[in-house]
Amino acid sequence: MNETRYPLCWPEGWKRCSTRTSARFGRDESYSNSGGTTWKRRKELTIADGVDRVYAELARMGVGDWNVIVSTNVEPTLRGTPRSTNEKIKDPGVAVYWRDRKERKKCMAVDRYDRVADNLAAIAATLDAMRAIERHGGAEILERTFLGFAQLPERSGKNWRDVLGFSEDANPTLDEINDKFRELAKTLHPDTSGGDHERMVQLTTAKADAKLELSV
Repeated sequence: MNETRYPLCWPEGWKRCSTRTSARFGRDESYSNSGGTTWKRRKELTIADGVDRVYAELARMGVGDWNVIVSTNVEPTLRGTPRSTNEKIKDPGVAVYWRDRKERKKCMAVDRYDRVADNLAAIAATLDAMRAIERHGGAEILERTFLGFAQLPERSGKNWRDVLGFSEDANPTLDEINDKFRELAKTLHPDTSGGDHERMVQLTTAKADAKLELSV
């Protein structure tokens, strides 16, 4: 795999969320006192908790954690997984890449929530739901769902400024970004003469990345 653990390597062509919400993922911890009374308390999920959930779900699909890349904007630990931190991350998106038992490349990415831990938990929950499809005789449906992941285009490595034609130190407004996008899209859109689908995907991703960075 050529994907990076850090910084976030978002799969090219996947739509980014421009607005995010808070999630309610958490974990229950049990407590007891000397009198034998026990109770549970709901605690906020940590990044480590989210990573463990993703690994557990993939393990149930026969994928070992050595064959998984968890890509985020959080610096990794020596283990290679994102470290737990309370710092606010500008882009809390998460992309998980792995290869199945037939060495086919697959991916799942989520950036709906405002915390890295919750986006990890969302991926784990989605994987669990997809396994349920398989358990109920929908193996073919599950395989079709992942079909496109085996042919994910490689990320270009260019940041949105490069793709949209801005200098490295430029700080364009959202209106300027939209204008530049429309200008380039006129020649790149697949419906036009000489259109280029892959570059159009790259352009669309760059626009989403730009809006995400400048709206924080």
